[in-house]
Formats: sequence, C-alpha cells, structure tokens
Amino acid sequence: MKDELKSSHGVQSLEIGVGVLKVLLESGTALMLKEIAAAANMPASKAHRYLVSLVRSGLVQQDNANSKYDLGPLAIPLGLAAVDRLDRVKLGLNSISGLRDLTNETTALSVWGEFGPVIVRWERPHRPITVNVVTGNTVSLLATSTGRLFAAWMPADTIRPLLERELRMGRSAEFKTLEQVECVLQDVRSKGYSFVRDSDYSSRVLGLAAPVFNFKNNITMAVSIVGVEGLSDLGPDSLALAELKRISIALSKRLGSTR
Repeated sequence: MKDELKSSHGVQSLEIGVGVLKVLLESGTALMLKEIAAAANMPASKAHRYLVSLVRSGLVQQDNANSKYDLGPLAIPLGLAAVDRLDRVKLGLNSISGLRDLTNETTALSVWGEFGPVIVRWERPHRPITVNVVTGNTVSLLATSTGRLFAAWMPADTIRPLLERELRMGRSAEFKTLEQVECVLQDVRSKGYSFVRDSDYSSRVLGLAAPVFNFKNNITMAVSIVGVEGLSDLGPDSLALAELKRISIALSKRLGSTR
C-alpha cells in the first residue's frame, strides 16, 4: 500500500510540475515567480520548488538580470521532436526538399503552434546568397507570407486576438485596421497562395506560401519559398509558384483533403 501511495504521489507531482510549465507555455512571455504561482493557483513557495526542478531539467530557465522565468533550452527540441514525428510533417519534409531542388530557392515547412505559425524545417538552396530561416521561430501573421496564409484559413476566433495584438505592436506598416487586413486575407483565399515583400527577415526578402489542408479540409501546414529581391522570380507566372501550388495540392490530397 505504501509503495502504491508513493507511486501515486510521484505521478501527481509530475502533473503539478507540468501545470507550472504550461503556465509559461501559454503566457507567451517570461514571468515572475508570483505571476506563475497565481496562474497555477498555488503558493509562491510551492511554485518555486517546482521551478527549481524544471530549471535543473532544462525545460525552464531563469534570467539572472530580472529573475523572470521562461521556457528553457530543452523545450524547443522537445516540442520540435514531437511535431517531427507526425506523419503530416514527414510528408512535408520530403516535399520541401524536392521543391528546393526544383526552384533553387530557400524552402520551409510550417505548422500552427500555440501562438502562431512555427517553422519546423527549412532547406537551403544550392547557391551562395541565401536567406537563413530560424527553425522553431514563430512568425508574424501580418508581415510574412506564411503568417497571412494561416490567418486566411484558421478560425476567426483563434486569429482575431493575435491580429489585434500585432496591429497594436505595429508589426506591419501596411495595416492599421482589421478591415484592411481582411481585404488582403480575402485576396489570399481567392488566389490560393500568399505573397509578401518586406517580410520579418529583411526588406529585400520575398515570401511565397501555399496551404496544405487535412481530411477535414482545415489548414494543417504551410509550404513556403523565401527568395531575394532581384535574384528570385516568385511572380504569378513563375516556375516557383507553379511548383509550390502543385506540391501543396499533392500534399493536401495525400492527407485526405477534398478541396
């Protein structure tokens, strides 16, 4: 009986620790101890004990300058490893590699994360001038082709607060109101792809992205091409766009979409 109680207590402790970790995950920013304790509905002394263990494990880190806690170095590879084991992502990884070979451009695969589109893998082109894309990075909904793509097809109640936040932050000089954003998103839906100049990366970067839908006909991934202005042809009649659309449609069919 004692062994069973110890075992049960151990599992319960793990669940509490995961609850503390989830507070940081959902916050989208670093937090003070008292903020974490309040969100986890526990005394600060108890929250601190769990945070100490989470810091030791690498899942959480503490900034010595301001004492705030945030996700640690182990959190990103752990999350990406889980995503990478999904069949849809494995299919997408093969596709962006082939797309890179066909276009000789930087290609990327993104999925929807907790706070927006997350880049899970990218492929470098076979030329000296490239655009470096950060794996694990959450990209802007307004300032990137991938972000606008998800904004166009994700549920409005999910997207709206994130768009409002980016508007308040001034993430894109192109937009001042949600009405302006919706006009662009309607165009994205109509064309079936998104094109952005002056993205998150640099003023000379061009972004082109197309959606991948699942068997419920919901957007599940984005396949993207990232080029350099003056070097890359990502226009409406380009090989890059034709191949991007072909691959995204093929992936959607593989995942059971009827769109």
